[in-house]
Amino acid sequence: MDKENYDFYNEEPEGIEFKAILDRYVNYWPWFAIGVGVFLFLGVIYLSFAKSTYQAVATIIIADEKSKGASVGAGFADLSMFSGLSTSSIENELGLLRSKRLMYNAVKALNSNVKYVETDVLFPKEYYKNSPYKIRTASLDANLLNKAVKLEVNKFVINHLNEKEVEIVIENSDTVINNTIGEIVDLEFIKFFVEPNENMDFRVDDDGDFKSVEVAIFGIEGTASSLNARLNAGLVDKNSTMIQLALVDEFPQKAEDVLNQLIFEYNQEAIEDKDLIARNTAFFIDERLAIINSELDSVETGKEQFKESNLLTNIETESQLIVQNVSDYNNEQQRIGTELELTSALIKHLRNNKASLLPANIGIDDSGLSGLIAEFNSNVLERNRLLKSASEQNPLVVGLNNQIEQIRDNVMESLIGMRSSLRIKKNNLDRQSGVLASQISDVPAQERAYRGIERQQNIKEALYLFLLQKREENSLSLAASAPKAKIVDEAYALGGRISPKPKLILMGALLLGLALPFLIINVISFLNDKLLTSDDVKKQTKDLTLLGELPHILQKESSVIDPDIRTHLSESFNILATGVQHYLEKNNSANSSKCIFIASSLKGEGKTFTSVNLGITLASEGNRVIVIGGDLRNPQLQRYQKNGDHKNGLSTYLNDTILILQDYIQNTDLHNNLKFMYTGSIPNNPIQLLKNSKVSMMFAELKNDFDYIIVDTAPVLQLADTFVISKYADLTLYMLRASETKKSFVGLVEEMEKSGKLKNVGLVLNDVKLKDSSYGYGYDYGS
Repeated sequence: MDKENYDFYNEEPEGIEFKAILDRYVNYWPWFAIGVGVFLFLGVIYLSFAKSTYQAVATIIIADEKSKGASVGAGFADLSMFSGLSTSSIENELGLLRSKRLMYNAVKALNSNVKYVETDVLFPKEYYKNSPYKIRTASLDANLLNKAVKLEVNKFVINHLNEKEVEIVIENSDTVINNTIGEIVDLEFIKFFVEPNENMDFRVDDDGDFKSVEVAIFGIEGTASSLNARLNAGLVDKNSTMIQLALVDEFPQKAEDVLNQLIFEYNQEAIEDKDLIARNTAFFIDERLAIINSELDSVETGKEQFKESNLLTNIETESQLIVQNVSDYNNEQQRIGTELELTSALIKHLRNNKASLLPANIGIDDSGLSGLIAEFNSNVLERNRLLKSASEQNPLVVGLNNQIEQIRDNVMESLIGMRSSLRIKKNNLDRQSGVLASQISDVPAQERAYRGIERQQNIKEALYLFLLQKREENSLSLAASAPKAKIVDEAYALGGRISPKPKLILMGALLLGLALPFLIINVISFLNDKLLTSDDVKKQTKDLTLLGELPHILQKESSVIDPDIRTHLSESFNILATGVQHYLEKNNSANSSKCIFIASSLKGEGKTFTSVNLGITLASEGNRVIVIGGDLRNPQLQRYQKNGDHKNGLSTYLNDTILILQDYIQNTDLHNNLKFMYTGSIPNNPIQLLKNSKVSMMFAELKNDFDYIIVDTAPVLQLADTFVISKYADLTLYMLRASETKKSFVGLVEEMEKSGKLKNVGLVLNDVKLKDSSYGYGYDYGS
């Protein structure tokens, strides 16, 4: 088909026609109105019944242990054992603050696993600190409590009887207990005391009646897990150790209490860890002091006996000048002796206490060994922490035991190596002292023996004083354990609730109310395989032209147009006739008669309806028009002319050899210029009949007498009749019925034209709903 043909429908718009897209959805405005209304209503209902939540925040600073003067490490700053101990990474501290164990301790301390709820109201609310009664837990069996929760017998109601008695009614059970306030209540899973609220305003309602309260007891672990899921801990700044904790809860006061308790539990645990190290250090120092005190007494007694037996007085003054040269060696021997003594003591301690904490820096100058001891203490602390909530067979405990054993072996090996090294140094010093001793050979043997005794005394005294000093420092650190987390801001609630947010909920409801109809419309459109609008037709073909669309006819409306009355139907046929004429003028001589075939895929798509009304429209313009009933198997033309001779028509003409063509052409009362040639009787051999040579003669003769020949043909997807005579068509109007014709049929029509089965095909979309029409039909047509 010529691409320059006149086309009311096929001009592609430049860019996207936003108005066309909008118009498509405007037709469904009731859907959008209902959707928005329903979702806004649901949003209001949700806001009315949803529980409000609030957020509380607290800010702390994690103290740097290296700079804390009151810590155990600071008390032993001049020793090497703590020189390798570094501050825990901030990520580890954040992990500890988020730990379930810490939250478990906070829940247990606050009794947060117990909830108090209003009774005898339509929409009960939870109490917090304003419950008329509270319970104080004496003991709790977690396993039995979990069973009670599953059986829903973990709740009971406390009713007021008098100032000294209350009634306890177990839910989902027949158990009723009369309890005197202050006496223990013994249930299967818990033992507790009932305590009335000291504030009477919380115990009576507006009418002066005493309130009842429902108490629900839940597992501590489950409550801790729930709170942990709503806890957020993060750094205020990546370059600082300031941490902000945030917790969301229905009660802002409860969120504040939990955060404050969580910080307290964190500090308490850190203090306990430091105290444990300090106590172990104190035990080691006391043990060594007792041993050294005994040794010192022995040395001093020996010194006294030596002087008495040798009648010695002031040997120091007499030999001062002689031994001045060896003072430096003595000092060195003293230092080496001290370290050797400490090393041997550590080895003995390690052999006798395989898995206990090692003492903190006591004077061994070896950074590598200090690091191993710090790592050993850290693992022992971690194992002890795990043993609080796990058994010895726990994989983490077993792994830590293996690490502790391995580190212990490394420490022992290092200590033994150090002792060997110190002994070698001591032997070297002894040999060097022997050289000097030859220089003072004149000094009496008593002087040499006395010096040995005095040297031992000095070593013991120095070590004894040193340990006394460290014991005092360790005692101070134990008595003044500072918290690890310094509170910058105690927990406080942020202003206003954080959820639900009315504006956000209503905006979401509005968007959902618009989105759901939009989604439904597009899903229906996607799943629909039928043609609905002219745009659907355009999307299915690039080569075929849509010449017109015909509106849906209501039951009360006539299916035959009156050319003198302007209606939607008559105007649509005027537009179709204009398109047909324009097309034919481009492809035929101006004075020649035109032959128009009306075809369709299946029956019932409006071929006869279009043939008759197009004939009336062309005839009203002064053209001589004949409509031929070309469907020899299912004739329909007679429905439009009740008084005609329906038995004589195309089939009888092709079989007859006597009557001429004019005998089969009949007048109509639809228009003076419009003639009908009915189908006639249904033949037994339609295909053979249409191949008759008289068909060609008939069209040639009719072109001499009429300006337009319109042939109502048979459905092309069901019968081959139309293909037999399609060569006589100047234009084939192919009918597509909205909501009936499948989209895939358009492609089949395109193939039929390309293969030559149909000639010069133009498409017509029939039975288009008013909302889907390209025209819009905005005018008020009338007589």
